[in-house]
Amino acid sequence: MATLTVHDDGKYLAIQTHSKTTRFHAIWLRDNAWDSETRAVGNGQRLLALRDIPANTAIATATIEGEKVTLTFAPEGKSVDYPLGWLMENAYDMVGETDIGWTSTFVETWGGDLMSDIPVADFAAVSTNDRALKGWLEKVARYGFGKLENGPVQDLALMQVVDLFGFVRETNYGRHFEVRTEVNPSNLAFTGLGLQAHTDNPYRDPVPSLQVLYCLESSAAGGENMVVDGFRAAERLRNENSEWFDVLSQYCARYEYVGEEGNVLRSRRPMIELSPDGELIGIRFNNRSLAAVTDVPFDKMDTYYAAYRRLGEIIDDPEMEVTFRLKPGESFVVDNTRVLHARKAYSGTGTRWLQGCYADKDGLLSKLAGLQARTLEAAE
Repeated sequence: MATLTVHDDGKYLAIQTHSKTTRFHAIWLRDNAWDSETRAVGNGQRLLALRDIPANTAIATATIEGEKVTLTFAPEGKSVDYPLGWLMENAYDMVGETDIGWTSTFVETWGGDLMSDIPVADFAAVSTNDRALKGWLEKVARYGFGKLENGPVQDLALMQVVDLFGFVRETNYGRHFEVRTEVNPSNLAFTGLGLQAHTDNPYRDPVPSLQVLYCLESSAAGGENMVVDGFRAAERLRNENSEWFDVLSQYCARYEYVGEEGNVLRSRRPMIELSPDGELIGIRFNNRSLAAVTDVPFDKMDTYYAAYRRLGEIIDDPEMEVTFRLKPGESFVVDNTRVLHARKAYSGTGTRWLQGCYADKDGLLSKLAGLQARTLEAAE
């Protein structure tokens, strides 16, 4: 049973549950009220700006009945109900500091051990069954990639994959691109050469956060697809040498693509990207597109290149990779802000034809959140 205590003349509320005390500031509670005067009923967006809430807001009274917390705020004299569970889910009164490079509890890093449990689903199942789609999207969100089997072998079938969760992001490569051997290609991806594991388009800001690759023909020898968890690689680098991790996360690399006439794309971002509170949120690693690094001080450049070299060695470690061969009608989705992908070399005989496109992760996460909410509603 939870108990409530108001402290410091109403400036904050303490909720005691078992042996844990969780505190909430009055201004935070008032700003996060969900009544119809504060939030739009249809979409939950705030109807009030912070300027509309008195700066001297305080908690006048606090009661709890079952799972409902009721607070009255002064000087407005306004009463608001809060579900206790919602307050606990959104608590910010944390104890202790997190390590630099931490990852969300919804993220699971991996290495070659995931080979025996690749996140895979049946195309027809995820297309017609919300439970199957939710399960697959949860795995994509957790591991950063997912494979689909038994899809149609037809031109532009990859658009049906994107339709499961979002929208295509069009680039200078078009709404989609063909991946097969070309003469004088504009990009090394369109040759039979093997490619080092990399993230795509690091020269864009923002980068496309999802990539879809769909196989239509696959009779050439070789050409297996490979994925590497960039978050796990960053964790390994941090554990081996924190100075190397720091230099790759604190200084920007520069990326550039000068391709067809009129396309000059540039960005300036660190190879290992952290949020202000140290969360590991992105990897940009692509040796083909790295421009001259000019944002690292002279006395740090040797360390930077040592760190860059070691990160590449970790990424190239066979123990880091998960490899699979796509058959016609199979596809995979990869989180381009986290998981690096590669391709083994393939021969000039036979055929190998994949189609690819980009999308954005916010659409996938939105679709997943909606499916999860419906599941919770059905369970109530």
